[in-house]
Amino acid sequence: MTDIHDFQGNILCNTSSVLGEGPTYDPDTDTVWWFNILGKELHELHLPTGKKKVHELPMMASVLARVDAERQMIATEEGLFLRDIASGELSFYAAIETDKPGNRSNDGRTHISGSLWIGTMGKRAEMQAGAIYHVAAGGKVTKIFDQISIPNSICFSPDGTIGYFTDTRVSQLMRVLVDPETGLPAGEPIVMVDSMEDPGGLDGSVCDADGYIWNARWGSGFVDKYSPDGLRIERYRVPAMQPSCPAFIGKNADRLAVTTAWEGLDDEARSMQPQAGALLELGPTVRGVFDPPYKL
Repeated sequence: MTDIHDFQGNILCNTSSVLGEGPTYDPDTDTVWWFNILGKELHELHLPTGKKKVHELPMMASVLARVDAERQMIATEEGLFLRDIASGELSFYAAIETDKPGNRSNDGRTHISGSLWIGTMGKRAEMQAGAIYHVAAGGKVTKIFDQISIPNSICFSPDGTIGYFTDTRVSQLMRVLVDPETGLPAGEPIVMVDSMEDPGGLDGSVCDADGYIWNARWGSGFVDKYSPDGLRIERYRVPAMQPSCPAFIGKNADRLAVTTAWEGLDDEARSMQPQAGALLELGPTVRGVFDPPYKL
């Protein structure tokens, strides 16, 4: 039986993102980064001081990966770009789906090999319009999974031998063997969790140091914890019905941040959940791991 916990966390940043997504953490600077995809914004929160910055972007973006102390990689509707942290200047790095201008990037994460998985989707969430790509060091882009409507839950086991992903529209968490040296799939994906009958849908996920998967369940107001064999063992309520993605934060990776969204909510629904669009801290102490840098 799944243990259900009431929300005992806090509001890290009471911003109002239409579609808060793609949170990640830089342990070197103790900073949380995340996107408001539809608002074309990159948000930055320095945890020790609470200092907040919002960086306007010229395009929709959804995933950020550390490169080094000066640069970040971001995935956007126009491909992959290197971002200079000090100036915010973007420089083109690699193309993804130049033949599909109606698509944008969505979920993604770096693998311990230094490679990157990036999901794409239609800007109107068209059926099976997206895919998931592997981006190797040097920028070589390889399509690894196709015909996905809303790619999410991209994360990896701590040793890099297992990858996870979902199509939120189908809401099945897929498990696939991965080459730990390259980050490329080493087998065919299988269904590990089938939650099609549950309210809401599987959205973003992270995998902790013990192999447990923490999933934000869009449309349900929960963050769920799954065992490595696919059993949902805990549910944590959050004060927003559309949590989108978690991220391990803090110098010891022992805290969990969660982005949320108010996309699609009318005025009445928004008034009933004023935290929709905020960056939350879930509350429990966790055993997280940091996303590795992308290797140029």
